[in-house]
Amino acid sequence: MGDGPDTHHGTAIAVSGRAALIVGPSGAGKSDLALRCLAVAPTALIPAAAQLVGDDRLIISLAGGRLRVAAPETICGMLEVRGMGILKVTYVASAELALVVDLVAPGAVERFPDPLPTRSYLGVNVPMLRLAPFEAAAPVKLLLALSLATQSPGKAPET
Repeated sequence: MGDGPDTHHGTAIAVSGRAALIVGPSGAGKSDLALRCLAVAPTALIPAAAQLVGDDRLIISLAGGRLRVAAPETICGMLEVRGMGILKVTYVASAELALVVDLVAPGAVERFPDPLPTRSYLGVNVPMLRLAPFEAAAPVKLLLALSLATQSPGKAPET
């Protein structure tokens, strides 16, 4: 694929301008995990509240040498809450892609991944966290990993 924007299936949340893209098969719990992250109040571990970037479909683009993630205009601020329907929530228009969260079964979560695996978008590697979405601590783990992402995320390689 080229350097133009790509559309991807997933859900993204952001904290302080940096986003986590939650990916996994349909019904894996992407929207549910995002909802639980949005409900986590700031703490000493998680210094800022999360906001929705987008749910279901996302646009990933390369801007200024960094990956950006945004929702298509038609679904901005909409979050699917299973059993309730589509809810309107506060959202940010876009954020820098800093982390990919791959939803997996609990047995597929490595205890000490070193280094973190990566996933490539538009030729740029992004750190990836494998997470079991329905564990009680899953939202905190996601938000903590996003706040600790120290690598220069979404930076295109020099050519």
